[in-house]
Amino acid sequence: MYKVPHFTETEQQEVIDFIKANPFATLIGNDGFTSVATQLPLIIHEKEGELYLQGHMMRKTDHCIAFEKNPNVLVMFTGPHCYVSASWYNERNTAGTWNYITVHARGTMQLMTDAETIKLLTDLTHKYEDSQTNPELVENMSDKYLHTHVKAIAGFEIKLTDLYPLFKLSQNRNDESYQNIVAHLNEGANDEKEIAAEMIKRRPQLFK
Repeated sequence: MYKVPHFTETEQQEVIDFIKANPFATLIGNDGFTSVATQLPLIIHEKEGELYLQGHMMRKTDHCIAFEKNPNVLVMFTGPHCYVSASWYNERNTAGTWNYITVHARGTMQLMTDAETIKLLTDLTHKYEDSQTNPELVENMSDKYLHTHVKAIAGFEIKLTDLYPLFKLSQNRNDESYQNIVAHLNEGANDEKEIAAEMIKRRPQLFK
């Protein structure tokens, strides 16, 4: 994938942390004729130096059938985003833009066995249920219930072959404009404040 100067995040741990914080991704594929997409929560993990994504989907859907025919997939993780007005720059005669954080990941999908899918479901329920007062865990479900429902879903693992982490946060502006942008964004709503916080965190490395 083409890397954009200034905006491509080069620290892999930053990318992994972003994916973990924004796990509800858009999974995109093509069966050779039609593009398909579905939105799913995914888990990222590292194995023998390679990165993998895991999740599950309903069987016999257009996207599941497409991925069975063509295992090459694109996954999009989306974070906060907001408009940046050109009036906030100390430079004039330039255009406004959009700041955002996103990661595009390409990889090859492999479907799981039922046993592997149950292990995935166990991991997922612990991830999201452990903080609940009375967590509903896979271990507490009856074998009949579990195996009946597992037949209706397809667990999968995606071995990542390329990451395109685009953290577009006004890194191409001078320090005065950068600080002006942060000040205006901090007057905005949730996404604006999240972008401002990320810009504040990065400023010491940009303007030493």
